[in-house]
Amino acid sequence: MSKSSRPTAQKRAKEKARQEKRQQKEARRLQSKERKANAGLRGGEEDPDIAGIRPGPQPLPAEWDTITSPDEEKK
Repeated sequence: MSKSSRPTAQKRAKEKARQEKRQQKEARRLQSKERKANAGLRGGEEDPDIAGIRPGPQPLPAEWDTITSPDEEKK
């Protein structure tokens, strides 16, 4: 027995909805990408979170300079 309903119209509607959703999603991605590119750091600016950090071990803060290790106390 065959079905009396015609699923092709439903399938077309679903596919069209999927395509529209994909297009909207792609547009949002492009807008986000442009916004991030425009809002990024400008030439010569430094990230404030890592300002002054250099590769390798970092110097101790000034308040830690007064603390001596047990080896230094014996000398």
